[in-house]
Amino acid sequence: MNKKSVRDIDVSNKKVLVRVDFNVPLDLETKTTITNDKRIRESLKTINYLIENNAKVILCSHIGKTKEKLSIAPVAKRLSEYLERPVTLIPEIIGDNAKAVISNMKPGDVVLLENVRRFAEEEANDEVFARELASLAEIYVNDAFGTAHRAHASTEGVAKHLPAVCGFLIEKELKALGDAIDNPKRPLVAIIGGAKVSSKIAVLLNLLEKVDTIIIGGGMTYTFVKALGGTIGNSILEEDKIEVAKEILAKAEEKGVKVVLPVDTVAAVDFAEDADSKVVESMNIPDGYQGMDIGPKSIELFTEVIKGAGTVVWNGPVGVFEFKKFGAGTNAVAKAMAESNAETIIGGGDSASAVAKAGLEQEMTHVSTGGGASLEFMEGKELPGIVALNDK
Repeated sequence: MNKKSVRDIDVSNKKVLVRVDFNVPLDLETKTTITNDKRIRESLKTINYLIENNAKVILCSHIGKTKEKLSIAPVAKRLSEYLERPVTLIPEIIGDNAKAVISNMKPGDVVLLENVRRFAEEEANDEVFARELASLAEIYVNDAFGTAHRAHASTEGVAKHLPAVCGFLIEKELKALGDAIDNPKRPLVAIIGGAKVSSKIAVLLNLLEKVDTIIIGGGMTYTFVKALGGTIGNSILEEDKIEVAKEILAKAEEKGVKVVLPVDTVAAVDFAEDADSKVVESMNIPDGYQGMDIGPKSIELFTEVIKGAGTVVWNGPVGVFEFKKFGAGTNAVAKAMAESNAETIIGGGDSASAVAKAGLEQEMTHVSTGGGASLEFMEGKELPGIVALNDK
């Protein structure tokens, strides 16, 4: 990676604006209790480095969906526990009060700005708003990989007005994902799941240039089965993507990339936790049934491929893992990766949730903190929040 990092810049006694990703899940009832603080923990290395090097640390993040306008206050509380020092919450982002609090900061102090997506100007990447945000600091550090694919005021706009470098988390993400795709231990196996082919076309096409084997699972399987002439019952189907699936299979053959599809499927009469189900051949799903998970033979097949890999990159569950009954396939993939000798890279989002749910996070080489960002990175796209940073 040829972007400057926080190591490459003098931060002593400087006001440093750090875009972190504190978009942590909160309890559904009160929206005040953090249910998983992995993203806070992942930011600590950069924050502690800045504190140790006498910076005045101004943290900025969004939390929740835009329309929810949640407060980031629970994060300030949790973060102060981890840092063992007070983290002052600044209730607004721009304005005289924020400037007054920040002007009184001493080296090693930490403040957290309120949820940046409470302002419409953030997602609009408003020039004036970005300039105001930049005026709070002397240096900008982006360490929010989870939002690096968004060109927002706090991820891209602000970088135009200050010396801009990345933090340790973004550095780690880019190295792990970059090495896995561009400089992998072979064979390189990609497991691509999720419900829809449409959201994964770009990543599949890009990976065909790089990988030795692609394993396909999840709801998108059935569009491929249909493309191969199979019957899929009531399974999810993107009719308009059948031709694309055929093209992907043809291109894989041309490139010598092996495509592994499930050979058997756990099919159910309803999309429900307690639906009646049975194991059927993937190419012959009966009428009235829909595919919900990979079957036992597919689990064996996928496990065998994973065992023989040098590097495995996984993006997207291979079944409806939210329902315990249909989570066996996704859990088996996580377990096979944990037990393999391969470099194992989890591309954020649902795959990361599945690995966490299975208690196997520590067994993986790298679990990405960014679902959308890691997907776009695997598609070969440039991420605006990273492009905006200063080159070495």
